[in-house]
Amino acid sequence: MFTFSVTDVRAVIARGRIDAFLNGGFRNPHYGLAPGKDEKPGLWLVGDEGVYILSNGKLAEGQRPLVVYAEECDPKTNPDYWHYKRQHFGGDDGINFLDAVELVKLITAFPEATHLSIEMTDTSMSFSLIRR
Repeated sequence: MFTFSVTDVRAVIARGRIDAFLNGGFRNPHYGLAPGKDEKPGLWLVGDEGVYILSNGKLAEGQRPLVVYAEECDPKTNPDYWHYKRQHFGGDDGINFLDAVELVKLITAFPEATHLSIEMTDTSMSFSLIRR
């Protein structure tokens, strides 16, 4: 399970929309494999050195995206992040596209929620909102 504060999720979505407005749109959710298809606002859930989210808003040359690590899988705060990532995301690096419009609908439907929880299995990914 990976947990992100709702405030951080909203910040990444907002930053992606700003980046897209300033820099010509959104990057392809298919990671460049289908250029010109399905460019829409979203987040990428990335399993790499830890697990984090970032937006797909296009960036200016040299610009860095806003990156927010999962509470359980941040290399700066959890010395066991590598093992946690392997157990819950898998051993290989990977990227999953999350539709921003659908995330905003989910968050808006549960205004008392403080965190977004993402649980992954070998065949599925599920989202839930929790209050802490």
